Formats: sequence, C-alpha cells, structure tokens
Amino acid sequence: MDIKRSGSQPSGKGPPDYFTGTVRVDPLFKATEPARVVGASVTFEPGARTAWHTHPLGETLIVTSGFGLVQHWGGRTEEIQPGDVVWFPPGEKHWHGAGPTTAMTHLAIQEALDGKTVDWMEKVSDEQYAR
Repeated sequence: MDIKRSGSQPSGKGPPDYFTGTVRVDPLFKATEPARVVGASVTFEPGARTAWHTHPLGETLIVTSGFGLVQHWGGRTEEIQPGDVVWFPPGEKHWHGAGPTTAMTHLAIQEALDGKTVDWMEKVSDEQYAR
C-alpha cells in the first residue's frame, strides 16, 4: 500500500510549450509497473488551455469545479462543468481548458504506453479558442 498524503507532492506550473495562460498541475498518482495509470488535478485560470495533443491510450477528464471548454479536431467546442466526464479515445487530437471568464479544474487520468502518456502538438490559437 502507498498513501500519497495531501500536500506531499508539489504543485507545478503548466509548461508554456504545452499550455496557454496560467495552469497549475497537482500530481495525484503514478502507478508503478506493471500498472500504467497516472492522474493529476489540473486548474486552468480563465482563458487558459492546453495545446492540441493526443494520448496513446486515451484520456478521461472529470470536471470538479468551474466552467470549461473541450474540442476534438474537426469538432465543435463543447462546454463542460462540474460532474461532467469526458473521454478522448486513443489518438484523438484535442484540447481542453477554462472558459474565457471562469476558471476550471478537472482530474486528468491517462495510461502510459511504453512510458509515454501524451504527444503534444501546436498551440490552440486565440481564433480556435474563441469559436
């Protein structure tokens, strides 16, 4: 058994290469092999968002507070709010973040394939975000 005590893992800033705006990432868990699931709580300040990205084994988001936006490549922007659960299948290009005037926090759960959980791509432009 391994207990991660609240506050025992430092928060980090979302790296500017992969995020637009102010983003805080709070690690929750990283399973040891042979398990491969990882989880984090991610808080986006208003207007903040991820870059476009994919996950080799998909990603589940569980919105815990605020108001946010998600979009998959070629799809329309969808609103998300507390209690919503979003699933992005493996390889689906997408982004997620806060609404323009409201912060949003979600739990992000992913599985690693060969040690990798995400493939980052170009940033979401202001024009793409505003749709």
